[in-house]
Amino acid sequence: MIRAPTTMRRRDFIAALGGAAALPFAARAQDKGPVIGFLSALSEATVMRHVMQFRRGLGEAGFVPGQNATVEFRWAEGRYDRLPALAAELVRLPVDVLVAQAPPAALAAKAATSTIPIVFGVGVDPIEIGLVASFNRPGGNATGTTLITGPLGQKRVEILRELAPRAKVVATLVNPLSPDGPPEMRDVQKAAEANGLQLRIVHASTAAEIDAAFTSLDGQRPDALLVGSDPLLVIQRQKVVDRVARAGLIAVYPFREFTEVGGLLSYGTNVANTYRQIGIYAGRILKGAKPADLPVINPTVFELVINLKAAREQGIDIPPVLHARSDEVIE
Repeated sequence: MIRAPTTMRRRDFIAALGGAAALPFAARAQDKGPVIGFLSALSEATVMRHVMQFRRGLGEAGFVPGQNATVEFRWAEGRYDRLPALAAELVRLPVDVLVAQAPPAALAAKAATSTIPIVFGVGVDPIEIGLVASFNRPGGNATGTTLITGPLGQKRVEILRELAPRAKVVATLVNPLSPDGPPEMRDVQKAAEANGLQLRIVHASTAAEIDAAFTSLDGQRPDALLVGSDPLLVIQRQKVVDRVARAGLIAVYPFREFTEVGGLLSYGTNVANTYRQIGIYAGRILKGAKPADLPVINPTVFELVINLKAAREQGIDIPPVLHARSDEVIE
């Protein structure tokens, strides 16, 4: 058998590699099925355990990443200005469905494509921020789940009233750059007024501004604090919890992630369950369902988590009625 010269074989091999590298991403990934883009306003470290539930949902729909599907992750790390470029990058790959977690990511995805199906997870009313036309018939290319953080903000005000019945002035920490900030604060303001509380709003859109916000609170001396549900605050939850402890404030948080790092009490949606539902919807769309026909899902599972260790360290007595209603107690 006649062999081609070694140099020729090497050259042909390199040329072949170059041709493969030039193929569109989706074509190169065909052996592992459809490509799912996952765009998050948060950080990988914050979200990864919930991603396991997302994978579980995909599995229930018949798709296993690494076997018959591929997931491409992009993390904004709380820097919302990065989201448009990250969304555009996923669209260019291209992806077959685009998952967008948190309102800033969902809006960036919606702006990046009107044709690729989008499955979102947002805390506020998706109609109000322009993601869908209605809950039952979303229309367009987007559907997903909500965390209803606005209405739950009202519930957190009521819980704070039980924790601190003598409170008169309550502060709330929010990110003014987040699209879910104004709706959430509107609901909290109504709840505060209904409970006879004065509400003072402090802003933080970066980690450094969190320190500045607590410095301003030192001068205002509120009786308690409500922490907003913005992704930046979730990423910076340890800093927030530490500053709350230094300030000696009674605080109620939106998610269990805060109580797990030393926060006093949290009340909110079971986030893991919403990630699972996002995975199921992504799988259904990959099988042919249209986002316009899949109703937006409101959560049905909520959790009250109390950190008794934090309560002891702060000298706070948890009312027995709250203790009895808790879904989990961290000792």
